[in-house]
Amino acid sequence: MSYAIIGFGEIGQALAKAFARNGIEVSVATTRDPASFASDAAAIGPEIIPKTLAEAVEANIIFLAVRFESHPEVAKVLPSWEGKTIVDVMNTLAPLEELNGLPSSAVVAKAFTGARLVKGFNHLVAAVLGQDPAVQGGRRVVFLAGDDDGAAAEIGALAEKLGFAPIKLGELSEGGLLVHARGNSWGHLIFKDLVKFD
Repeated sequence: MSYAIIGFGEIGQALAKAFARNGIEVSVATTRDPASFASDAAAIGPEIIPKTLAEAVEANIIFLAVRFESHPEVAKVLPSWEGKTIVDVMNTLAPLEELNGLPSSAVVAKAFTGARLVKGFNHLVAAVLGQDPAVQGGRRVVFLAGDDDGAAAEIGALAEKLGFAPIKLGELSEGGLLVHARGNSWGHLIFKDLVKFD
């Protein structure tokens, strides 16, 4: 299984730290030349591999951590995303009216034709997401939502490997709305930093 993070801002780097902490190799890419962020990647760890966008999207599981308005540009890199699992880590301030009443992840799913999409890891701010998820004998929670149960289970297993406690919220139109930023009204679980004790 191969992994990539598209977007290497605060959230992308926080995710990269989780991979590096667990010795799991992950490609990172932006629309810029990989040399321009190679030193930031190296500072996180040798598991973080800078690549071009075209190279990074060859991965099986792709974390989308770009600005919401940039996702259509990323979607154009491949004619079909069949066989890929996209983890939508983005938040948007666009009101639901601008998105035709759809949760933002449903809009993203339409752009990435053929991909299985899971909303996740977006409810934590970067400073918290980048921390070790082991907290006082428990594990930091990450919420996941998706219309494909197999994809959600796959990302749940990856979240466990990264040290988090995944909680599945249901489909995008249900639980997904709990972790969506929607204009001036926020999903009830946005920015809630919870810890699960087994």
